Amino acid sequence: MFRRRNNEFEVLLVHPGGPFFARKDDGAWTIPKGEAAPGEDLLTRAQIEFEEEVGFHPESSRGWIELGSIKQKGGKTVHAWAFEGDLPEPFEPKSNLFEMEWPPRSGKRKQFPEVDQALFFSEDVARRKIKPTQVPFLDRLPAVLS
Repeated sequence: MFRRRNNEFEVLLVHPGGPFFARKDDGAWTIPKGEAAPGEDLLTRAQIEFEEEVGFHPESSRGWIELGSIKQKGGKTVHAWAFEGDLPEPFEPKSNLFEMEWPPRSGKRKQFPEVDQALFFSEDVARRKIKPTQVPFLDRLPAVLS
């Protein structure tokens, strides 16, 4: 999701939830994403993941702009789309939960949100916050908007 402010665009990034990301900021944020099943329509999966991770249903599923794909450090391919929109004020993300053993080797299971923050950032700040392998999406967005 992106929005325009003062003739510049801002992009929505999400911060991963859970204890491993609690103190990580720059280089840890990401676009809302998930895994598609074999043969699943990638745009449909992107729209579902956006809603599941952010907790917000965009008014329209039209106008999504394909931004191509990248390979992340671990080898996963991420396909991305952008659409123009905004979040209501105030907004708190409501994402799916995941469960893991926490603290490690304690035998205790705890639930955490997949996403604990969803915020808009200017292009300059987004370049610092986003995972380095996802920066090409920020490069592609202005090109497709012009």
